Amino acid sequence: MDFKDQVKLLSERVSKLKDNIHTEEATKNAIIMPFIQALGYDVFDPTEVVPEYICDIGTKKGEKIDYAIFKDGQPIILIECKHWKQKLDVHDGQLLRYFHVSHAKFGVLTNGLIFRFYTDLVEPNKMDEKPFLEFNIEDIREGQIEKLKDFHKNYFDPENIYTSAYELKTTSILRQLVQAELHDPTDEFVRYFAKQAHTSIVSPKVLEYYRPLIKRTFTSLINDTLNDRLKSAITIDEGDEGEKLSSVGEEQPLTTNIVTKEKEVVTTEEEMEAFYIVRSILRPHIESARITHRDALSYFAIFQDDNNRKPICRLYLNSPTKRCIGIFGDDKKETKIEIKTIDDIYEHGNELISTVSTYNQSK
Repeated sequence: MDFKDQVKLLSERVSKLKDNIHTEEATKNAIIMPFIQALGYDVFDPTEVVPEYICDIGTKKGEKIDYAIFKDGQPIILIECKHWKQKLDVHDGQLLRYFHVSHAKFGVLTNGLIFRFYTDLVEPNKMDEKPFLEFNIEDIREGQIEKLKDFHKNYFDPENIYTSAYELKTTSILRQLVQAELHDPTDEFVRYFAKQAHTSIVSPKVLEYYRPLIKRTFTSLINDTLNDRLKSAITIDEGDEGEKLSSVGEEQPLTTNIVTKEKEVVTTEEEMEAFYIVRSILRPHIESARITHRDALSYFAIFQDDNNRKPICRLYLNSPTKRCIGIFGDDKKETKIEIKTIDDIYEHGNELISTVSTYNQSK
């Protein structure tokens, strides 16, 4: 059973059992421990999972956190648990205090339903006030499962999680700002568009005239985009079987947000997660900033130095029936290899490293 199936099975388990869970301890046994196991850690191995981990806080000795997950003899993740009916907002300060005195760089606050993941993006060794990842296990989305996989024992890479966490946090902030503007546009937001559409001074009266127009315009734009995506899903060739193996020695347009008559390029969370996997594989051999990506209609391309003449790989992840990674040899000919999940990319790490090494040697 792969990780995604384990998480979905746990989700179903929580929904069935929660009404019979009446204490915090029962929440730990029925939900939290299976969650830790799904992440690949042995809850019965005290070198991996330590319950009631002691975190001395100043003059307070013997303060304990519910679980600490260890790697190489050091705590890497702290988990503070509450009963599933409890609200988490009143308990994040407790985790913050534990985080400050521990070597762990990641903290999890959970009641078994809601999981909040924290780190120290704002100030080193001080837990951020807001989580960079939050999900409801009963309604967890595919993209959130992919982010959660970063914490699995087999894939745990603090640097990779840090990079992903920063982008997640920034994206979350931008998403909230955009949602707020679309729901109730501020004067600055309305003025930005009104100044370009209105021929005279934008007075308060003009702002109020444009405010509902802008809301309707964005609503219409979003609806049209959704309709275009539905058309694309109906007309696209799912298998992309007819595409020939190609040479990328010639410059090819790979521009994000290309819109055709019925199809639109959309970069998915899974494609970005796959990009992070490729970057983590290659980080020991090349600076991460030199590993770039561009999206196309039928594939997601990853380059060195944002150069079409230095392709690292192509990812074909949008088909529900067949997924592939395109590997490039010395002759820059692409060979497609079928993969079941993006985790299979790790199996082709040597080929990716060899491709990058070829470019570096040819300087």
